Amino acid sequence: VQLVESGGGMVQTGGSLRLSCAASGFAFSSKDMSWVRQTRTKAPEWVAGIDAAGDNEYYADSVKGRFTISRDNADSMLYLQMDNLQSEDTGQYYCAPGGSYVEVAESYENGYWGRGTQVTVSS
Repeated sequence: VQLVESGGGMVQTGGSLRLSCAASGFAFSSKDMSWVRQTRTKAPEWVAGIDAAGDNEYYADSVKGRFTISRDNADSMLYLQMDNLQSEDTGQYYCAPGGSYVEVAESYENGYWGRGTQVTVSS
């Protein structure tokens, strides 16, 4: 399993970023996927999930209405469009196999997470 995240950066409050995750080494199109974020002072936070077909999306209350998860199974890519970014969105963002916090925690224990991409929102 290999997951490579990209698209992070520094942005001002209210700005937007689009994160990408290139997946390989597993049957991406058959796997629910999620985005998770972590800061140095908080436990990892599940942000958004999408089912294998891309038909259903799920969001944490903290990002609902601002973030959009999507996927391209033909290219084994996962995306996270982040709009109206706030300072509390700052963190390292990871894509992970699994559609729920429990499943992504298991994928972490199995060593399936990538290195992540840093998002910094400044006021």
